[in-house]
Parts: sequence; C-alpha cells; structure tokens
Amino acid sequence: MFHVEQYNGTKEQNYEFLLKQLKSLLEDEKDQIANLSNASSLLNQFLDQVNWVGFYIWKQDELVLGPFQGLPACVRIPSGKGVCGTAIAEGKTQVVADVHQFPGHIACDAASQSEVVVPMYVNGELFGVLDIDSPIKNRFDEVDEKYLNQFAELTSKYL
Repeated sequence: MFHVEQYNGTKEQNYEFLLKQLKSLLEDEKDQIANLSNASSLLNQFLDQVNWVGFYIWKQDELVLGPFQGLPACVRIPSGKGVCGTAIAEGKTQVVADVHQFPGHIACDAASQSEVVVPMYVNGELFGVLDIDSPIKNRFDEVDEKYLNQFAELTSKYL
C-alpha cells in the first residue's frame, strides 16, 4: 500500500526520497503500463506547480501518448517536432523556460508555460520520453533536470 509522504527536506533530499519511493513501487512489477502509470502518478503528486506529467512511447518512428496525469494530450509527435520530438532527435534532455519561445512548440495544453523532456532508453534502445509541463515560466532548474534524468533512468530499468 502506498502512503503519501511529506517532503520536508532540501530539494535534493526530497528527490532522493522520491527515487526510493519509485524503486519500491516498480521493483516487483513487470507490466510496462502499470509501471509507467505509477511513475507518472508518483511524480505528479511529488512535483508542485505542474499541469502535466507523463510518458510518450517511441513506436514506428514517432512518439505515441502513454500513461500520464493531466488534461488530454497530443497523441502522436514526430521526431524533431516540439520539445518532445527535439529531445528524441538530439538524444538529450530539454529544459525549456518559456515554451512560447521554443521554435515549433506543440501546444497540447494552452496553460503550459515551461517544460522538461527526458529521453528514455531500455537496453540501449530508444524507448520514449518523460514529459513534464508547468503553468509557470522557469519552473525547472538544474536540480530538477539532474533528478528527473535519474527518475527516467530508474523507471527505464523496470520496463
């Protein structure tokens, strides 16, 4: 049974605790959809000032919507399009302080102002991305980037 915990430490300590929670949620489950669903739910309840947390899965040369928390979203995103497609094309995490300044941004939710997208790999193969949107500009910093990369990497181990 999962219990919501209070995150009372530093930002780094809270993220470390989150990673321990994630591992305990995923380690005994083999189903990909179940693990992605729990990962998105856990991250959504952990992060403040976010309006969308979820995964896109790489299928047949495009990203396809996977488990998420938030409003309905774009279903398919080609490589190189928007923040998610750029993360895939470049193979690196994208932290965007103001999505309206990002060339080719795909506005699935008009309330989104900033975004972070982390590419995910399983056994060295592209799996998809972790995508997080916020309704405020400059929501994500270097600490978020570091730990969200770790969150995506840990999630990938259980897919």
